[in-house]
Amino acid sequence: MTKAFEFKEMTKHYPGFTLGPLNFSLEPGVVLGYIGPNGAGKTTTMQCMAGLLKTDGGKIEIFGVANNPYKPSWKLDIGYVGDKHVFYERWNGTKNLDFLSRFYPNWSSRKAQELAARLRLPLDKSVRTLSTGNRVKLALVSALAHSPRLLILDEPTAGLDPVAKEEFLDELYEVLQDGERAIFYSTHNLADFKRLIDELAFIDKGQIFSRASKEDLLENWRTISCRLQLKEKQIDGAVKIESEGDHIKMTSRNRIRTIAHLGKLGAREIQESPMGIDEIAVEIMKGGENVVNDKS
Repeated sequence: MTKAFEFKEMTKHYPGFTLGPLNFSLEPGVVLGYIGPNGAGKTTTMQCMAGLLKTDGGKIEIFGVANNPYKPSWKLDIGYVGDKHVFYERWNGTKNLDFLSRFYPNWSSRKAQELAARLRLPLDKSVRTLSTGNRVKLALVSALAHSPRLLILDEPTAGLDPVAKEEFLDELYEVLQDGERAIFYSTHNLADFKRLIDELAFIDKGQIFSRASKEDLLENWRTISCRLQLKEKQIDGAVKIESEGDHIKMTSRNRIRTIAHLGKLGAREIQESPMGIDEIAVEIMKGGENVVNDKS
């Protein structure tokens, strides 16, 4: 199966910062969350994918086609929503969408109108008068109206009110139903996307240091408490340990190993609680490579 995208030794250099080399890909039908702190390289990655930045090395392919800026046919397969939303400010939403429709053979004016109505976007107002939230909505409509096979979304729900956010997420859920489309997004609010996520890739300082499926993360990570006179400072699989007397509370990235070790240590009243995907992501971000590479 042709990959929705693939990075091959891709690099981008700035003074004091290098993104990559990146080597990763995404299959159609999969939603990949791209997680990292500010300045980690998330937006740069996406701008390179969309052809807005020229890479300094390596390749990026979109459905098997190199994202060559001089042969832009590959752009028909992507819908991109960046951190900035550029439109003709004096035109209203309808005129901006009509202009964009000329570049996409698969553009559906009906779909654009329906999605605008669903998001409560006033298309009759000039862009310069739109609120931040409505500019985001216009960007989302323009990205989805031509039914792209790959959506590249950089903080797509930032600025949306709760109702519009829910409608947009419902729309994304429907987009994925045919199993042929993929979504690559970055966000600081994983709770919004938890029902859509298939996998998470974590990036820091220009390097991807971990990638895992949501199912594996939810299965393995736990908050565990017990009664134990703790003599050791380390427990198998635990990434954080707090103690007060003989009451121990810990965060584990491997519940089976942690509970087995606690049993050997004679722990009592062992209890485990599941963690949300957003809580897990925070722990991975805080611990970085030490959390995912430490085999203790």
